Amino acid sequence: MDSEKKRVSDAGAWGMNVVSSVGIIMANKQLMSASGYGFSFATTLTGFHFSVTALVGWLSNAAGLSVSKQVPLWELLWFSIVANLSITAMNFSLMLNSVGFYQISKLSIIPVVCLMEWILHNKHYSSKVIMSVVLVAFGVGICTVTDVEINVKGFLCACVAVFCTSLQQITIGSFQKKYSIGSFELLSKTAPIQAASLQVLGPFMDYFLNGQSILKYHLSNGALLFIVVSCLLAVFCNMSQYLCIGRFSATTFQVLGHMKTICVLILGWFLFDSALTIKNILGMLLAILGMIVYSWAIESEKLAKLVASTRGDEEDVRLLKDRTSGAAESDVELGQTKS
Repeated sequence: MDSEKKRVSDAGAWGMNVVSSVGIIMANKQLMSASGYGFSFATTLTGFHFSVTALVGWLSNAAGLSVSKQVPLWELLWFSIVANLSITAMNFSLMLNSVGFYQISKLSIIPVVCLMEWILHNKHYSSKVIMSVVLVAFGVGICTVTDVEINVKGFLCACVAVFCTSLQQITIGSFQKKYSIGSFELLSKTAPIQAASLQVLGPFMDYFLNGQSILKYHLSNGALLFIVVSCLLAVFCNMSQYLCIGRFSATTFQVLGHMKTICVLILGWFLFDSALTIKNILGMLLAILGMIVYSWAIESEKLAKLVASTRGDEEDVRLLKDRTSGAAESDVELGQTKS
């Protein structure tokens, strides 16, 4: 029964992440596109997201709905720096690189996460898991990668983005285990630091990226509505990201996370008349197959560990019985058997 509840809870956390992530992408597309409201200040918008998330965390603590746990300030600071570098470097990577190379760099997060988990946590992967990861990356690559152009600045920004994103996601899970802190409690502690730094640096980063000042932007009622919607969705997106990484792993989060890419492509076809070719469809099917294989491989590993653990317990019981019977035989030989 507990196992069934955990599966339902895991599915709920993952569903919240997919729905909120896809929703925020659709809202931001309308908010930031030239055909929408032209709000081209991505870093500042992310600062708004973390500000609202920090506010929700503060209200939750004040109302007693969550409990604040102690995490060293220096740990929170370096994590926030890594997380903000991830966001900023991703924005620069998108600006300096072609869309195709940007997508390839995002796909490379999966093997980098695997490598870093192996180095930092000595985590090993079976051939089934590796095969499924390759399938997912290849399928998503077919869906999204078109033109590929590389330049030195763009390549360096992509490297920083991939490294920081991978380290950030691995650290979320590590902090939750190290300090026995819940996902929302951890988010409540990191969000204020990220919000403050992004609110200060965001406008300057955005000006460097697009040459426009947010102070000169005309804020219409429609743009304000989509900013509010984007911020509310970001709260659920941030919460579910921390929740999913805490429940699963950074690798699983990355692999299954590409389901969001597929959903965005399909919704873009329905809502924004984006082209959906045979190549896109084949890539989606291959990626979905890879996700199914990955889920099966992970469940197989869990079952194998459970069986091995059960066999170990049975072996311990057998050895204990053998020792007990051996001791009884010794007592018989010495004429000390107890009635």
